[in-house]
Amino acid sequence: MPDSHIRTVIRPAVPDDDAVLTALDRRTWSTLHAVTPSPPLETDPFFDERHRPAHFLVAEYEGRVAGYVRLIQPVPLPTNAHVRLIQGFAVDTWARGRGIGRALLDAACDEARRQGATRITLRVLGHNTPARRLYAAAGFVVEGVLPGEFLVAGEYVDDVMMGRSLTT
Repeated sequence: MPDSHIRTVIRPAVPDDDAVLTALDRRTWSTLHAVTPSPPLETDPFFDERHRPAHFLVAEYEGRVAGYVRLIQPVPLPTNAHVRLIQGFAVDTWARGRGIGRALLDAACDEARRQGATRITLRVLGHNTPARRLYAAAGFVVEGVLPGEFLVAGEYVDDVMMGRSLTT
């Protein structure tokens, strides 16, 4: 009998995740967190030249894909090699409230450290209170705000920059 307490597994993405992550993106798209139009059709690929499987960690809850996080080097220069950026994060609606988001953030920090990073950053819309709470609980702090940076659904929304050290 498998250990029942092990419910969430975080793993690197693989090309075969394409269809399930495309569907997850469609289900979770919202103006609460997105400044781009709704995702492309489910027949369009999730992975492409800029969004390679190597950039993603996938969360599985009880064997079912529950979310993902995308981790990249924000500026491809040696002077920025010590920083990683979370640029893409989603937890499926059925999986929320189960600690999956926090597990993905912790795994992203561990992966960033493994890659040699000493700092991790992200951007979040100011009105996305649930995400901001999650990020703060994971040790991220507000490092800057661009007031009214985006016009989303007829409302001006702040772009909030958050970050944390990976060495403390």
